[in-house]
Amino acid sequence: MAESAAKRIKTSEVGSGIKIGTHNGHFHADEALAVYMLRLLPTYANSSLVRTRDPSLLETCHTVVDVGGEYDPARNRYDHHQRTFETTFPGRSTKLSSAGLVYMHFGKAIISQQLQKPEDSEEVGLLWNKLYESFIEALDAHDNGISSYDPDALKQAGIEKRFSDGGFTLGAMVGRLNPNWNDPTPEDPVEAQAAEDKKFEKASTRIGEEFSLDLEYHANAWLPARAIVQEAYSKRLQFDPQGRIMVLEGQAVPWKDHLYTLEEQEGSDKKVLYVLYPEKPVPGAKWRIQAVPVSKDSFESRKALPEPWRGARDEQLDEVSGVPGGVFVHASGFIGGNKTFDGVKALAEKACAF
Repeated sequence: MAESAAKRIKTSEVGSGIKIGTHNGHFHADEALAVYMLRLLPTYANSSLVRTRDPSLLETCHTVVDVGGEYDPARNRYDHHQRTFETTFPGRSTKLSSAGLVYMHFGKAIISQQLQKPEDSEEVGLLWNKLYESFIEALDAHDNGISSYDPDALKQAGIEKRFSDGGFTLGAMVGRLNPNWNDPTPEDPVEAQAAEDKKFEKASTRIGEEFSLDLEYHANAWLPARAIVQEAYSKRLQFDPQGRIMVLEGQAVPWKDHLYTLEEQEGSDKKVLYVLYPEKPVPGAKWRIQAVPVSKDSFESRKALPEPWRGARDEQLDEVSGVPGGVFVHASGFIGGNKTFDGVKALAEKACAF
């Protein structure tokens, strides 16, 4: 099984001068992250790094990523550049890079270590899939030249990009840490390689920090929110007979992913339109109403708050909505607020009927 890779490594190998091999020259986000993820595990915590394309040197390495033309987990070889390579993450269609390969085989061990739960636990499995979709898959696609959208379909539809987002991708972030073409280079080959390796180590740490932040967020915030959203979803008919209003009674939590999953599992046509939650988990806190987006990454709402309310505040909002205690409604209609729960619930009911 892919997730048992970390267990296959002999205990005697831990701390025994393990070497990780990858290619030298221009580096990319996938091998930078692959090296970082391996080093999160005790076996690789103090590992050294060999950056080369020399097969004889790579053969001395315990684990090799993104070079060597071989994918063989039994030998700890994780390259994806072979013409015959078509491996994907379970349930996904994006071809893996070295980051995806290392994550597929060692990700559960990393998450298990973070959660202090067995690799075969439900929680570890949930995060293993979630982190691939939220973080790793984008790197796999970037390294394999796969666009988020079908370029031909976009062209046929006449859709053009409004601006460039290249500088904000993880791949671009790592790419900027490569040596510039006109940077001074030591004449001594050993010194030159050491200088390049230093930049790679910086890149590995940089993208690794982003991965660790994503892991910590999903382990410490996203996962605990799951039960809270499940309970709120189960009670939604108490607030609207069609289930269009969901109330987070205690405090706001990350709800979007969990809501979409629950709706998909239920398979009902009755979708939640508005989520209500207190601004702070304290008595007397103001309440928010937020329209549910059509998808996780969309700015379009399933049903935005009524147009006459948008941009209104305080007494003006009270007048146009007919609900006292108004605080604001955003100009786009995706979110609003009221001083009380009863007020925000009344806004939700009026918005549903609008």
